[in-house]
Amino acid sequence: MRTWQPWLSTGARAVLAAAFLIAGAIKVTDLDASARAVNAYQLLPWELARFVGVVQPVLEIGVGLLLLAGLATRLAAALAAGAMTVFIVGIASAWARGLTIDCGCFSRGGALPVGQNPNYAWDIARDAALLALAIYLIVFPASRYSLDRRMA
Repeated sequence: MRTWQPWLSTGARAVLAAAFLIAGAIKVTDLDASARAVNAYQLLPWELARFVGVVQPVLEIGVGLLLLAGLATRLAAALAAGAMTVFIVGIASAWARGLTIDCGCFSRGGALPVGQNPNYAWDIARDAALLALAIYLIVFPASRYSLDRRMA
């Protein structure tokens, strides 16, 4: 194994953990706003959007904590990759349908004020980069300062 690979995986873990912890922390403080953000995508019935809006921040924090600790890294990375894929598809769908919403990734989301335009290209590019990190961790989960390593 290359000596730099565990360090690269550690960096990927840290970036993904930070992204998921920050996104989850922003949303968990206002679950009603999180539900409205999910509903703004107009893909789910209100009751299901509300459920997703409540569960999503908790899952984001859970995945972030697993990645931060380096515990079940491959599983956590797979969950992160799945989430990033769903986020990318959702944002692309909103863009294709001409919706003017804040993606809600690192905010409370929802409809944007009249005259304010979303930056969907940036949102997709950012999420694609996070998806790439998650895929890297699925392939190369061994990292420094991880509970996985201590338990092996």
